[in-house]
This record gives sequence, C-alpha cells and structure tokens, in this order.
Amino acid sequence: MNTLPATMQAVAITAPGGPEVLVPCTLPRPAPSAGEVLIRVHAAGVNRPDCLQRAGLYPVPPGASPLPGLEVAGEVVALGAGAERWQPGDRVVALTHGGGYAEYCVATASHCLPWPDGWSAVEAAGLPETCFTVYHNLVERGRLAAAETALVHGGSSGIGSTAIQVARGLGAAVVVTAGSAEKCAYCLELGASHAIDYRVEDWEARVRELTGGRGVDVVLDMVGGAYIAQNVRLLADDGRYVFIAFLKGPKAEVNFTPVLLKRLTITGSTLRPQSVAAKAAIARGVEERLWPLIADGKLVSRVHATFPLAAAAEAHAVMEAGTHMGKLVLSVVD
Repeated sequence: MNTLPATMQAVAITAPGGPEVLVPCTLPRPAPSAGEVLIRVHAAGVNRPDCLQRAGLYPVPPGASPLPGLEVAGEVVALGAGAERWQPGDRVVALTHGGGYAEYCVATASHCLPWPDGWSAVEAAGLPETCFTVYHNLVERGRLAAAETALVHGGSSGIGSTAIQVARGLGAAVVVTAGSAEKCAYCLELGASHAIDYRVEDWEARVRELTGGRGVDVVLDMVGGAYIAQNVRLLADDGRYVFIAFLKGPKAEVNFTPVLLKRLTITGSTLRPQSVAAKAAIARGVEERLWPLIADGKLVSRVHATFPLAAAAEAHAVMEAGTHMGKLVLSVVD
C-alpha cells in the first residue's frame, strides 16, 4: 500500500455564518486512535446539522473534528489499536463524528457498515446519517410495525426519502407532507401511500380524512412549531410522536389532554451527541434490519445533486433553499 500523505484537502468553517464561510484548505491528515479506522473518503453526504454547525448553532461535541461532515463512503486505509472487523482495502460507509468534508476522515470502527455491492460512492455516502436517524427514531423509538400508518413531515428530504422506504419495507403505510406538487409526486414514486402539499391543502384535515378519523400510529416530525399541536391531535390511540428537528421552532401551545386520553408517547433524539456505544448499537440494528432492504432493492439512495468537495458552499446554499429532493453529496474521488 502506498505511503499515506501527510496533508489532505478539506473544507473548513472559517467563522460562523452563511455558506460563504466554507473554505477549501490544506490540513494535516488525521490518524486513527484506538478503536478507529482511517478512511480515504470517496464521497461525503451533506446534512442539515452541517449547516447548523456552519451557522454557529450546533456546537461541536468534545473530541469531535471541527470539520463538517457526518457521513462518508470510502476505503479503509489504516487501523487504530483494537479496531475490529475491518482491514485496509475494505470499502465502507461510516457515520462520523465530524470531519467528512475532507480527503481523509477517521471513524469509530463500530460505526462503519459495508458499502453495498453495486452502489456508487455518491449513492453509498448518502446512507449512514439518514439510515441511523430513521432506524433509531422510526423503528426503535417510534416502534413502527407492519400494518400501522406513519406520518412523515418533510417527505422529500433525505430523511423523508429514507423514512418512506423503511416504513414500506416494514409493511407500514406512509402519509407524507411536502411543499410542492413535484415533491409530492417524488414521494409517491418512492412508495408513500399519500402525499399532501401543505402549501395548498389543510394537511391535518386531509390526514384525518385518509385515516377515516382514526389518526396515525407514528409521527416523524422535523418541523415542530405549529405542527406540534396538530400532530398530537392526529395521533391514534397508543400513538408515538418522534421529534428529530424543529425547523419551525421548538415551542408551541399544546392541549396535552389527548396524551392522557389516547395514551400517547412523546419522544425524540439527536444522533451526534449520543455515546460511542449507543451509536454502535444503532449501527448493528441498521445492518440487521435495513441492509437486507438494500439487498432486496427496497431501499435506494436518492441523490438530488453532487458537488465537488471544494464546492461545499454551493451544496449548503441548495440545502438551505429547500428545493432539493433526496440527498446532496460531495464527490471527493472522481
């Protein structure tokens, strides 16, 4: 194997601000610590937490790389002490603790999964963050089961795209909200049972109509704000409400009486601050439950656009414009 370079190309956040604060730079190549692998990055996913970190709204956890980038696809090129399962030359996808916007990135060995056969680097890079998030929240915390109905807000996003396919793979029905007719058509193509354009329809009334007044079993919500009270009203008996973000704010005036009367569960999570062991457990569940869906062709990676690493600022601008459908990915190796 060729000697690894001492430096690498990366994209750094120069100061809190807009996409323009993302600047290409040359940095020392990282080295794996105990339990970690060093990955030569072929492609890196772009996610909303990257934008929040860039804007100064998502502090970097202790010990994490200050570089943005929470998921990569690439080749293992070096091992830290005690790193198990992987060997140099293995192709993996990885949930990272930051640092994905670079030619080389370290990742915890137990947070890596096999790069699916036949998938391009760009397709594979869009898997870890969405799969970990959807599995942990929709399957583990939301306990979505076959024959149930899930309501997914932001259905055309990267998370929404994966949630639709995972729910269908579990045998559940999926109702989504999205912001245009084009986005609704995209969600239906992915397998959503119904897609509601929230800009032109009363989505609460429409969900109630579609479910015959019963409501839904699980809500996966990245919107928050005024949606919170509506989601509580729409949950069926023993329903589960799972928060993963608050794009419209974390505060709302809510009548909580339905929580008692319908025995509702309200929960939520963020992924990055969880412990190494917790994320390793999620990784095992993802491989056991979601990787078979990939092998069966029931879960695909829908990539809206690809950008070179140096154009990360452009990718962030597209992310924040909200016009994309599916994942945004940085291509690092041609």
